[in-house]
Amino acid sequence: MSGDRPARWTRRHLDLLTETGTTTAPVIDPAAVPRILPEYDLWDLWPIQEENGATSVIGGQELWMTLSAPALGHPEERHDKARIRLLGKNGEEWQDLGNAFADDASPGSREWSGSAVRRPDGTVSVYYTAAGRRGEARPTYRQSVIEARPALTADGGRITLRQDAEHREILRSDGRMYLPADEADGAPGRIRAFRDPGWFRDPADARDYLLVAASTAWEDTFTGAIALAAPGADGWSLLPPLLIAEGVNHELERPHVIVHDSRYYLFFSTQRRTFHPAGSAPTGLYGFAAPSLTGPYEPLNESGLVLQNPADEPDQAYAWLVLPDLQVISFANYRSDLGGDLLGAGAAQARAGFGGTIAPTLKLTLEGLTTSVGPITTDLRAAARS
Repeated sequence: MSGDRPARWTRRHLDLLTETGTTTAPVIDPAAVPRILPEYDLWDLWPIQEENGATSVIGGQELWMTLSAPALGHPEERHDKARIRLLGKNGEEWQDLGNAFADDASPGSREWSGSAVRRPDGTVSVYYTAAGRRGEARPTYRQSVIEARPALTADGGRITLRQDAEHREILRSDGRMYLPADEADGAPGRIRAFRDPGWFRDPADARDYLLVAASTAWEDTFTGAIALAAPGADGWSLLPPLLIAEGVNHELERPHVIVHDSRYYLFFSTQRRTFHPAGSAPTGLYGFAAPSLTGPYEPLNESGLVLQNPADEPDQAYAWLVLPDLQVISFANYRSDLGGDLLGAGAAQARAGFGGTIAPTLKLTLEGLTTSVGPITTDLRAAARS
């Protein structure tokens, strides 16, 4: 790891963090976030993209994926039951298209976040995280990156992914540049990472890349990193990380890149409780920018903060994703309970304050290394039809 890689996110950067209106999301009105699917929790939304980065449209519907689980018990238990779900979007109306994959198709016991790109032959490369192992007696936290490439079919207006596609492990942490993500015990936010593969086609070389939320060694524990991988004749290969959190934070989730005005913008989400020390910076969307995919990266707004939840609602949304048109999507997480943290509350209290659906879409403005965020005029969410 030499030259400009990896970029390092340090305490020096976070000391420059200030709360401003241009980097703070509006408070979400609970009435503005009706559940898309009342019987399911939905989180970590992403579009099926075309190879040029645009959202795929079939039969007049945009195609999206999301994690889903039955809306039962404590919301944090959803991670142990997560499945990838296919959604269609027509104007302001969402349509539930069911689970993306057949039961037990994944080599893991759960399906965690990823990305997807539609290929010219009509198949969809779905890159996702296999968590645990299929058939295990209790959930473990082994993580690897899987590719499934099912055919996309549209028959009589019904859009489906063929259920017989092979699910292949294409990446796992190498134990050298990146710590193994193979713990038997733990919980989200307290485990090493090798997950959330984000697909990106670099316009500079027309090659596909994957960005992966990973972990590197730090003192007697670990720190968050963003890994880069590229395909070759013998499959995908891990490259040196783009960014290391240098003891600042141990979880840089859902990494992704967009190109805007000839700059490469690297974004990721993280939570206040995963900073060192916990609570030393807000839950939010953070970012860096560079003249090329491999750097050198500089923090946006000096600190890296792009978007934070408002102080009165510190956990209202999470898992932000910036689209090429600079719309920012996320899911409605926990509403504040008199300043309390519902993550550790009892099941009934936490469930009452959990959104579990798509949050209002925001609009990002990028001007070099300076950003601002605000609401958009058109509400892109609406109730679903089955």
